[in-house]
Amino acid sequence: MKNDISNRGDIQVLIDAFYEDVQKDELLGFIFKDVARVNWKTHLPVMYDFWENVLFHTGRYDGNPLQTHLHLHKMTKLTSLQFDRWLKIFINNVDEIFEGQNAEAIKMRAKSIAAVMQIKLKI
Repeated sequence: MKNDISNRGDIQVLIDAFYEDVQKDELLGFIFKDVARVNWKTHLPVMYDFWENVLFHTGRYDGNPLQTHLHLHKMTKLTSLQFDRWLKIFINNVDEIFEGQNAEAIKMRAKSIAAVMQIKLKI
């Protein structure tokens, strides 16, 4: 039996595994490497804050993910296929590492976020 997501440390494990896979993905990796040119030392802590806030309502995250993705979408057209891949990788990482109520909740929130982003970006 796997543990459920219960704290920031668990979020960090999940997000680190997720972005490791994303960076290697042929549909998504170039967006982070070549388009956004992500500085992982600064990006990962922001993502920890984001997902910790999504799941535990910590109030630590104060960014605007929609604006970030609108900017990316102007730089390179994002597609529904890319969002589907993002979601598949995210859910696979959750399922590989965790199980339980919070694991299910974070997967549902990821699905919702992906759907809303695509609507807002008019994909």
